Amino acid sequence: MTKQFLLFAGKEIDTDTQTVSVNQIVQLEGYSYSKYVVYEIKKDQWGVHYKLINLKDYSFHTSELIRPLSEKFGIGMYYDDKNPTFKTNEEVAELLAKAQAKQVDEMEQQRAEEKRREAVKVIGREWLRDNLPEDTKAIIIACLKQNESDSQTDYYGASTVRTVILGFSKHTRDIFSEMRKCASNFEETIHLSEYNQAYENREKYSMGKGYYLGESYYSGWIIKKEPIGNKEQAVEGFSYIAGCSDGIHIKPNRHEKENEQASIQIESDNLCFEIVDYSEKAIALFGDTKEIKDLLKAMGGKFNPRLSHNEQKHAGWIFSKNKRSELNTILNLKAE
Repeated sequence: MTKQFLLFAGKEIDTDTQTVSVNQIVQLEGYSYSKYVVYEIKKDQWGVHYKLINLKDYSFHTSELIRPLSEKFGIGMYYDDKNPTFKTNEEVAELLAKAQAKQVDEMEQQRAEEKRREAVKVIGREWLRDNLPEDTKAIIIACLKQNESDSQTDYYGASTVRTVILGFSKHTRDIFSEMRKCASNFEETIHLSEYNQAYENREKYSMGKGYYLGESYYSGWIIKKEPIGNKEQAVEGFSYIAGCSDGIHIKPNRHEKENEQASIQIESDNLCFEIVDYSEKAIALFGDTKEIKDLLKAMGGKFNPRLSHNEQKHAGWIFSKNKRSELNTILNLKAE
């Protein structure tokens, strides 16, 4: 016999006892107050398991405990024991088909998202391997936090909705002046570049958030330092951030600015190419590239049919900036 003790209700429940039937409507009390239909019931050595479908969004759920609504105590799954309601077999079959179709669609979307993220990581890994200084001990990042706290349930938390790289550090010490200096690299964190003692948060204690620069850990931008183990770990750990089109905000030094080439055009009687700086870490190639597409792919180029150029969408190839010299040489030979 499997039992569950509800501490605050002061009640023990036998979870081996089935409380509802297939096709019965149950509801979640607390949080969303959603309603569900029981489409399958399974029993094993750990008790009864109720398979549910959300009647609103057709998502699958499981519950091990469904209690009578007349004995409601706290958040949980309940059934109306005075006026129980049911769906027909046909209605449940239709709901199950919709839920399964939604699950397949979500899996396809997940696979597409994983493929997209991996493509972004490829670009980020290449940029980091070319640009991360060998003596780097930590990476300074800015995180945009979104408050997800719920005062009704005394839950306090936040999610990170965006992260950008602001700088590299040769040490792991948490120095706020260093964070403020990097804050000036990014327009959305420039307000943190001015000294304000209230922005200096020191929470290196149990359950603390560490050292970070910002108005609040739960909303808005914060800046912090992330130590790295070695270069390859840093390349893998920060590849997605580095690969995003607006993921790096590190001001180039004077030498880099003097040598930076914004746009190069290569023309001949038959071919025309244009190389432009597409982002902090990438260049884009536009023009008559069809006959050399295999060569461009072999060089590590990524074709994209909808790149932004001159305020319009154009087909082109994305390369890491370290490929500019090699690309110039090849394109000049092809244009001759």
